[in-house]
Amino acid sequence: MKKLVTILLLLALLAIPMTAMAKGKGDAWYVPGDYATIQEAIDSAAVMARDTIFVGPGNHAGALVTKAVKIKGQDGAVIDSGPMHPAGLSQGFRLMAGSSGTEISHLQFEVDLAIMNGAAADDVVVTHNTFINAVQAVSNWSGSRWTISHNVMIDLRCRNGGGIGILVADRFGGIVADNLIEHNKISGTLHVDPSDQGGYQGSGVVIYADFRWGMAGAAEIRNNFVTQNKVSLISDTPAVVDVVAFELTDTRDDTNADPFPVLFDNAIGFNDFRGTATQIVLTPEVLADFNSIDRNFGDIRGQGLHPSVFKP
Repeated sequence: MKKLVTILLLLALLAIPMTAMAKGKGDAWYVPGDYATIQEAIDSAAVMARDTIFVGPGNHAGALVTKAVKIKGQDGAVIDSGPMHPAGLSQGFRLMAGSSGTEISHLQFEVDLAIMNGAAADDVVVTHNTFINAVQAVSNWSGSRWTISHNVMIDLRCRNGGGIGILVADRFGGIVADNLIEHNKISGTLHVDPSDQGGYQGSGVVIYADFRWGMAGAAEIRNNFVTQNKVSLISDTPAVVDVVAFELTDTRDDTNADPFPVLFDNAIGFNDFRGTATQIVLTPEVLADFNSIDRNFGDIRGQGLHPSVFKP
């Protein structure tokens, strides 16, 4: 009887498809293959947090990310469509509730808003991607402990807003801290839409407290590191929208604001901004007294701070 039970168990195991046996936490899934689309993979109950979704060659739609998955491109995988933003712009990946810990790598993006933090996701990694002519390539609204590294961004676009390579910002009154932006290359032309009304500037990298239109801005944006990036940008219509390499902005632009400052203890060093005519813009300028900005190629600021200041 024991032998018969053992044989029956073995037969039952053999009846289970090998792909099902192989899957579990930390395992791999393939698009196409296991799933037709990235969204289908993310939505599947079988795909767990910490699993990896490998995206094969060809063009793919992005997705609303609701799990802490790893999304990794293979052999030139391209994200050229995705969920629409309310402003009518195409998105690649929008990080929703539950997506803290997501990793996105080795993909080429050809959409308006490539990676958007829609729900204050933390601990996100964006690395070794290529972004082509984005309105905003990587937009980290309200997230902490992101690593944005070794990405290539070629050309930017603006249309009454945008024209941003990497954004770290808040407008909901929270704390945004400990983000690392390193070893990224942002180059080419900022393409200004013919209908653009201007009144702003595009940016390679920007850290931003947004109090406009009655928003709560930020309680603190601190301890963020911008280091060893190369930004070389020009605008095709600078009289309407010009471009800066790095921007640190409190939209209140008022040292009497309460509280002031909310942007402090950020470190910007060892970057090469020489390929951009306007290299560092601080709003208000007194933010230089509250943040470490030094050892950059181009706009010479600072007092020779020790290199350790620019290491997380």
